[in-house]
Amino acid sequence: MKKSHSILFFQYAVLVFVMLFSGNCRKDDNDKPGNPTNGKTTAVFNSGLSYGTMTDQDGNTYRTIVIGTQTWMAENLRTTKYRNGDDIPEEKEHTAWANLKTGVYCNPVSIDSIEIVATYGRLYNWYAVSDSRKLAPSGWHVSTLDDLTELIDYLGGLNVAGCKLKEAGTAHWSLSYEATNETGFTALPAGYLNPEATSFPGDIFAIGHNLYGYYWNATEFNSNEASEWAIAYNEGGIWLFQTSKEYGCAVRCVKD
Repeated sequence: MKKSHSILFFQYAVLVFVMLFSGNCRKDDNDKPGNPTNGKTTAVFNSGLSYGTMTDQDGNTYRTIVIGTQTWMAENLRTTKYRNGDDIPEEKEHTAWANLKTGVYCNPVSIDSIEIVATYGRLYNWYAVSDSRKLAPSGWHVSTLDDLTELIDYLGGLNVAGCKLKEAGTAHWSLSYEATNETGFTALPAGYLNPEATSFPGDIFAIGHNLYGYYWNATEFNSNEASEWAIAYNEGGIWLFQTSKEYGCAVRCVKD
């Protein structure tokens, strides 16, 4: 599926322009000190639900939401540090990711924009997810396939769970296909990084489409692949994948 994606550079440029300047129109009211991205998200949360908050090791403050018996982050992780305070290296060159066996991150579309990072979070390879220094803040863990399965079952199954998790409206999604965000999860199309891509930008950073959100699970299948799941702009379900660990995906954490 991933290798078939393509996008015109003009479409990409227009999208980036919109993402860079839309943050001036809509600010998060949960502005907390500690990190310059706090309070800068343009995500549209469910105003009918009550959110909690948590802060990571990098000073980023996030909304959290209770869904069934689980408590999930309602925003994508954006830390640049492991739990012990060690820096996670940033790697902006996508082809370098193919040869890495250690953790790295990048900003979506490799742009240093506070509003984009605050809204979409950052992309990590699976080696950052599985690093013993822990990517998740204290008291939390990167979602596992078991966590996701429990969430999907609670929401009524694979075919309908996506609609209940996606941000409603078209502020960020190119099409709001039956999206209700009734859970408050507020999934966004942060895309992914493809280290094998040869064209720019669509095959590298799917955020250029505003079509897909890809998330790692902390569940390993074999020495080369790990668990990943995705939500699409034009479907109500969730897709499950076995994905190369070198890819870059967003991360959501679950409370211990």
